[in-house]
Amino acid sequence: MEKLRGLSHLFVTVFLYYMGLYIITPAIIDVTMLALCPGRDECSLAIYLSGFQQAIIGLGTVVMTPLIGNLSDKHGRKSLLTLPLTLAIIPLVILAYRRTTNFFYAYYMVNTLTAMICQGSVNCLALAYVADNISEQGRASAFGILSGVTSSTCVFGTLAARFLSTESTFKVAAFTSMTAAVYMRVFLKESIPDNKDDSLLSQPILKASPDIEKDGESPRKTQISKKIPSMRDIICLLKSNKTLSQAAIVSFFNSLAEGGFQACLMYYLKARFHFNKDQFSDIMLIAGIAGTVSQLLLLPLMAPIGEEKLLSLGLFVGCINIFVYSVSWSAWVPYACTMFTVFSVFAYPTVRSIASKQVGSSEQGKAQGCLTGISSFASIVSPLIFSPLTALFLSEKAPFYYPGFSIMCVGLATMFAFIQSMMIRAVPSPSILT
Repeated sequence: MEKLRGLSHLFVTVFLYYMGLYIITPAIIDVTMLALCPGRDECSLAIYLSGFQQAIIGLGTVVMTPLIGNLSDKHGRKSLLTLPLTLAIIPLVILAYRRTTNFFYAYYMVNTLTAMICQGSVNCLALAYVADNISEQGRASAFGILSGVTSSTCVFGTLAARFLSTESTFKVAAFTSMTAAVYMRVFLKESIPDNKDDSLLSQPILKASPDIEKDGESPRKTQISKKIPSMRDIICLLKSNKTLSQAAIVSFFNSLAEGGFQACLMYYLKARFHFNKDQFSDIMLIAGIAGTVSQLLLLPLMAPIGEEKLLSLGLFVGCINIFVYSVSWSAWVPYACTMFTVFSVFAYPTVRSIASKQVGSSEQGKAQGCLTGISSFASIVSPLIFSPLTALFLSEKAPFYYPGFSIMCVGLATMFAFIQSMMIRAVPSPSILT
């Protein structure tokens, strides 16, 4: 508990950063539609632009997140956090100033460029910071609390958006992002990992030379390479550790589903039930409250069950949730589906905790960065698949009437992640084995 209190400044930083993002989420759809297709509830251009942006951001994140994670292992988490927290302010300031079509396109381009660095790196560095300061036995709960803090920003952000005008929403978001950067620089202590427990691990991510097994003992960890991880390094990592490779596959399909769900859902609800900013805020608020309570209270209580079982539970419930969304027959159904969030939020912190236990303290940045890079690759593929499907089945040219067809396909991706999660077996911690 004392170590968790030591992470309070990190939690505040993460809270403020994501608050600046979530507060604009309910309003950005209306701003986009007004700038591109004024007076309409369905806009193929908006769907395609959002999908293209998501793919480009994912492409940049694949490259930048492992790089930033690796650099943080050497230069410290706080030093590297400064970059994304500062860049995240710029696009918010643009829409806070004006939201005309020209300013929207300026926001679109700047946000695409900055999100390549910001989108995955803040969470990657936060996870590595937690792993630096929390023992293996407590990481599942700690990662859950970090995810709970993120979910709580969804609650407060959407609640604020519910009562703020669109103009005020972007001004508050810009101010909150500035506060996050300043708070982090003033209060957060630097965290540079050491190698004190690396000798307990038998498989490093990047090996300078082959491990040698002596007298029946487990091979000891060799010196860590300081180079930037390449695609070959990532492939070697996945081949060297079965559990980590399984976690990567789960992360890929889960991120593929999440990216598709985010790309489809709001446009689907707007076209199907004519939802606006207030309805989006209500749904996000309910889901945020359910996710926050679950991750802060329920997940730590259920942690003794085992991360592998909690991961499968979260993916199974998430799969059901998405399938129900796809056949929504009334405007109240999306509100009811938010209750599935209580269990579906288990997936992310548990898979990250499983991956974290496969590497040493000086490689947490690399591990989380590589996993985030794989997830980001899924976010490149996701809009290429689901955005055209969404635009097609929400248009009058749909081959058959099923507005939620693209969301049903998202559910299939979650099902693949669930099937793979059932194959993950608990591996005793190396520190316990020694």
